[in-house]
Amino acid sequence: MSTTTLFVRQDDLATTRLVTADEPALADGEIRVRVDGFALTANNITYAALGDMLNYWHFYPTGEPGWGIVPVWGFGTVMASLHPDVELGERLYGYWPMGTQAVLLPQRANAAGFSDGAPHRAGLHAVYNHYLRTTTDPLYRADNEDVQALLRPLFITSWLIDDFLEDQQFFGAKRMLLSSASSKTAYGTAFQLAQRDGIEVVGLTSPGNVAFCESLGCYDRVVTYDALGQLDSTTPSVYIDFAGSVGLRQRVHGHFKGLNYSCSVGASHVGDLGGAGQLPGPRPVMFFAPAQVKKRHADWGAQGLNDRLVAAWTQFSTAVSAGPRPWLVVQHHAGPEATQALFAAVLAGGGDPRSGHIATMLPS
Repeated sequence: MSTTTLFVRQDDLATTRLVTADEPALADGEIRVRVDGFALTANNITYAALGDMLNYWHFYPTGEPGWGIVPVWGFGTVMASLHPDVELGERLYGYWPMGTQAVLLPQRANAAGFSDGAPHRAGLHAVYNHYLRTTTDPLYRADNEDVQALLRPLFITSWLIDDFLEDQQFFGAKRMLLSSASSKTAYGTAFQLAQRDGIEVVGLTSPGNVAFCESLGCYDRVVTYDALGQLDSTTPSVYIDFAGSVGLRQRVHGHFKGLNYSCSVGASHVGDLGGAGQLPGPRPVMFFAPAQVKKRHADWGAQGLNDRLVAAWTQFSTAVSAGPRPWLVVQHHAGPEATQALFAAVLAGGGDPRSGHIATMLPS
């Protein structure tokens, strides 16, 4: 049997190649998982763009200098197991390579799941190393796996951004400015922020996405990037940057004299990344979701954190799937070549913001 994986040039994300090799033999304690399907969104482009800074390339090393594997969220099935606590046929949710299979070394296995104990992942954050058994996962539903793969990791980040800002009393601000307002993570964040009293949620987007952002019902106001000057510059504000655009960040920092905090989250504008030099106002701070998870785990305990997330996820996933025209329209892509083409399309940006892409490297 063979395995196929998409390799990406770390210094040029548009350069990719499909690599097929014999599947490796399992060592004692390892399992082989067939990667059945995964989400491919701008979030994964962020993983690649920040791969060196935040160690995303380290989860599934290629062994070839300069080449990496972009990690993705989705579902897999255990096809072979040399671990006594993991059975054949188990279905798992977690962080996979963009390929047909993954080899894991389960440790600390319990009824909920296990962590990958591969030596190269020892220093990486536990949130990304944990795999959940769908039979006991409180967020799992068999009838909406696509929605879970697409939105669950993004929404958890959104929920944590909202929670972090509330925990910091919104840095004394009354207005939240969200770039890439049509993106899924921005929408999830706005969905949460809209439930806060006394907070104005402003979406920043391109002209073509204004109507879509307004239709979401969670932005108090939607403003195009070229119309920032319409907004009062002195209102105490927080900038939540999902775009990663240097030019936009410079304009936001230059215009908003009342900017109290600048939070960098994503990199949807991958062609315009990098440092912005000296900026007026607060220094942009990268939001790292696992750090807030760790804090709330200490504050609330594992069960308290889990209960809050389950309640919020249930509300959000119901909202995006409701109505005669659901907000999310899922498109499926099967096979290595289709996945490679999809990665290029997502990297290039654009497309219908309602679309969500589920891919599998397995043949159609």
